[in-house]
Amino acid sequence: MYKSILTAAFAALFSLNAYCADIWIDVRSSDEFQSGHLPGAVNIPHTEIAERIGEVSKDKNDTIHLYCRSGRRSGQALETLQKAGYKQVINEGGYEDLVKKTKAP
Repeated sequence: MYKSILTAAFAALFSLNAYCADIWIDVRSSDEFQSGHLPGAVNIPHTEIAERIGEVSKDKNDTIHLYCRSGRRSGQALETLQKAGYKQVINEGGYEDLVKKTKAP
């Protein structure tokens, strides 16, 4: 009996996670974005994040990963999104550091 309750609880948890997106946003300028970006990332400059976040996420529980050149602009974008009510926002730092991490063995 406990096993079936536990199984049902895990199934419900995983089905809820299926409704939450995992979004990567490059908050650099469009020129910086064109010079290289992470696969699947969307470009929304940090100065436009409040106005344009709805283009990629209307669910304030989506996990949103932000990056820029050094982490400063993504930090500003994080604060803006948190003020707008987004709960799962992560400043991933600088683009070059992320590229290095993905190439590490």
